[in-house]
Amino acid sequence: MQSVARSYGALHVQVDGSADAPAVVFSNSLGTDLRLWDAVLPRLGPFRFIRYDKRGHGLSAQGGGQTLADHVDDAIAVIEQVARGPVVFVGLSIGGLIAQGVAERRPDLVRALVLSNSAAILGTAESWQARIAAVQAGGLEAIADAVLDRWFAPPFRTSAEAGLWRAMLVRTPADGYIAACVALASADQRRATARLRLPVLAIAGAEDAATPPAQVRETAALIPGASCHDISGAGHLPPVDAPGAWADLVAPFLKDHAHV
Repeated sequence: MQSVARSYGALHVQVDGSADAPAVVFSNSLGTDLRLWDAVLPRLGPFRFIRYDKRGHGLSAQGGGQTLADHVDDAIAVIEQVARGPVVFVGLSIGGLIAQGVAERRPDLVRALVLSNSAAILGTAESWQARIAAVQAGGLEAIADAVLDRWFAPPFRTSAEAGLWRAMLVRTPADGYIAACVALASADQRRATARLRLPVLAIAGAEDAATPPAQVRETAALIPGASCHDISGAGHLPPVDAPGAWADLVAPFLKDHAHV
């Protein structure tokens, strides 16, 4: 088990692959931990995969996390202390917002971005405040079924495996979840993302009820040269419900851009 020391405590990190291989960093979505990527890593090729739990999620400590800048700081620390050099940064949902923030602030640390099921702005302040109020009143259990309906298309939503992802969600510390919701309520990367100049692959799930394909395409259109692809039948978490199709898009992108 590996960690990165932060002022508020330990940030949980997991590293897979050869120490000599090009580094790829993964930042996962709200309410999930670094196991989000388990099914896709074996399909992506010979890279050094660096995953971490956001503060307040998984095994990472809680502390702050109420601004996107807090999460960008953490991601930069992971790159500097674990990757020790420029990386391809892969982010899903809030992880994609973090990816955009890192690329804006520290372009020297990012070779290319994969923005999966993400955009430059996610939801509205009102929708996040309503989510926060629901969690404060009834815990993660109170919103779990509605969240899973947004995460997964019907075929996967009714599977036994979906229950495992529900368990992951409800076991997320409420304080960590709420802090990330506060960050999302104020996060708007549209102007900053329009200034990015690096290779970008954007991915949308055709059945994504949280970040619809049109929203993903709008963000991709802000970045010159960015490509955008939809995955048929996938929801908000295609590394879970469509890992083969997701990896088929990401593996060649990594091959083209992860190497020096």
